[in-house]
Amino acid sequence: MTKNAATGPLTTRRSEVAGRSARPAVRLLLAAWLRRRFWRTFLFFTGGISVHGKLPRGGCVVVANHSSHADTAALLAALHAAHAPQVAAAADYWYRSRLRRLVSSVLAAAFPVRRHGSGYTDLQDIAGPLLRAGHVVVVFPEGTRSDGGVRRFHRGAVELAASNGVPVVPVALSGTSELLPKGGRLRPQAVQVRVGRPLAVADADTARKEVIALLAECQPRDSRVRRRAAALAVSGWGLGLVAAWSFTEALSWPLLPEIVLAVLCVAAPRVGVRLTAGAAVASVAGGLVALVLYSGTHIRLPQPLTTPRMHTVARHEIRQEGAAAVRHQPASGIPYKVYAAEAGRAGVPAGDWVLRSAVARGQRIVTLGLGLTLVGVLTQRWRRFFPQYLILLVAAFTALFALVIHMWS
Repeated sequence: MTKNAATGPLTTRRSEVAGRSARPAVRLLLAAWLRRRFWRTFLFFTGGISVHGKLPRGGCVVVANHSSHADTAALLAALHAAHAPQVAAAADYWYRSRLRRLVSSVLAAAFPVRRHGSGYTDLQDIAGPLLRAGHVVVVFPEGTRSDGGVRRFHRGAVELAASNGVPVVPVALSGTSELLPKGGRLRPQAVQVRVGRPLAVADADTARKEVIALLAECQPRDSRVRRRAAALAVSGWGLGLVAAWSFTEALSWPLLPEIVLAVLCVAAPRVGVRLTAGAAVASVAGGLVALVLYSGTHIRLPQPLTTPRMHTVARHEIRQEGAAAVRHQPASGIPYKVYAAEAGRAGVPAGDWVLRSAVARGQRIVTLGLGLTLVGVLTQRWRRFFPQYLILLVAAFTALFALVIHMWS
């Protein structure tokens, strides 16, 4: 290291000139562009990616924190295809089966490096020519995924850079451990990538400190209101609220279950499917209870925000079509509880009613719920605007209710 450090500046200047004139082969540039498009599309649908900073021209060694298998995807999506990045991967993990070897080479632009024994020799033999050809070489100096924080960096990456006269560039990855936790499943999460300043002469400890400093800048901007809504959504209370809201709306409650889904699914999209399914089942169950109440008892529940004309139209459709008339409900604007009440008065069979309701009412709730969940996934980078979203949501639903009531008055 002493010899490399002493000759580093001259070697670096020569390498910069060579690196700027050297360019990766066209086929490798095309492959890098395709990978970048693929991973950017993938991350768009899992929460999005934001990139701050850029790499210098020519070859360099990127060192980054490592807490998830999603780290490589984030880097390949963030780094420009002109760098044609290549990633050092653990040979004992990624190259022990044909499938993993294929994934590593095709989707991750990886090359094998032994973690024990002659790992640095592997790194130098493969990465050295890549650096001299103008490639960016990505190394995770921790050697393995961390469970939290940033572990000690091994020296191989900085020695590789020094021996080839290229700079070390620290990069911080934030959000990947939440996107794909170690030993966990994929979940929606926005990812941040911060590229630091090139370090012409560096040691492993300096590179690690630079990565930690960059991580400190990766604080996601969020809303306290959204965080509280998300905490409710992921708890048992959230599912209970959605189920109770949907059930009672089918009986008497005037506000649509889609309202609470529009709040909770956007705040916490990772539980959106569960909340949507709960709302659909509870709504159909409430419709069944309403049918029974209106067909076998003298109970008449209050039905605010409904009009006599709504009941007249629903009654006529049910007399004409039976339980199948509920298919008109999602588009007509007439509340589901009105159809349930009129179906009960008309003596519609419970089994037929449940089946038809599950298709019509359930399909509407599921479609809207999953759409709202997707909105929550795609808008994670703008979570700080969640209060403004709620204001727009209330205004939109108020206008919709006013329009429906006016139309059926």
